Amino acid sequence: MPRTIGVANQKGGVGKTTTAINLAASFAVLEYKTLLVDADPQANATTGVGINLNHITRSLYDCMISQAKAKDVIVKTEIPNLDLLPSHIDLVGAEIEMINFPNRESVLKNILGLVKNEYDFIIIDCSPSLGLITVNALTASDGVLIPVQCEFFALEGLGKLLNTIKIVQGRLNTELVIEGILMTMYDARLRLCNQVVSEVRRHFENIVLDTIIHRNARIAEAPGAGKPVILYDATSKGANNYLNLAKEILQKNDLTKIKNKQKTFEM
Repeated sequence: MPRTIGVANQKGGVGKTTTAINLAASFAVLEYKTLLVDADPQANATTGVGINLNHITRSLYDCMISQAKAKDVIVKTEIPNLDLLPSHIDLVGAEIEMINFPNRESVLKNILGLVKNEYDFIIIDCSPSLGLITVNALTASDGVLIPVQCEFFALEGLGKLLNTIKIVQGRLNTELVIEGILMTMYDARLRLCNQVVSEVRRHFENIVLDTIIHRNARIAEAPGAGKPVILYDATSKGANNYLNLAKEILQKNDLTKIKNKQKTFEM
């Protein structure tokens, strides 16, 4: 069963796009057919997997506004098993253009519905806001992954995001679950980081994932090279962290067994 995961937090600088890119790449490396959807007008997920924006003729904007089909817009990346539905700065105006659309909150769900069965995972990089595009992403998702930076203001704004998720669950997507809260940019040497992790675990208990993403130079350098960290430096702590995250999500959803059965059958 394909699984769609939205990576969302309206607070900037928490590692949202980094997580979307590297989680998608980790699933692909683990041989799960994966689609990364860049639903952020900044298009950082698009460039982060090595796609030159100057070579993009159509994007998610064309799917949402001009009814272009996703299969005609999706591009392959240099990573086997990883495809991309790219973004463009035009997406910034999509919310206004969609204002009079019927079922405007379900536009992305309908777009992805036509290609969903071709993938094991669809990862959506949401824009850093709680606007209509993010609501579309949550409506299209089975689960939402929430990156939270290990810093003093970690919980700031989290209540608003959780409230938005609750509204979407109640009105638009009753199947939506919280995939987990992911602690990012963790530095074990800092007492503050350890305090923040403890505080978030105390507040949210079981929805906080066991995997923690450490602050790592290779993670920071990889987007400049247009590569996920696992391609940039497969031996780095950052690459290992994101592989562990992918494995934790697989185990949590009992999807590891399915893949193992497929491999046995193929042999």
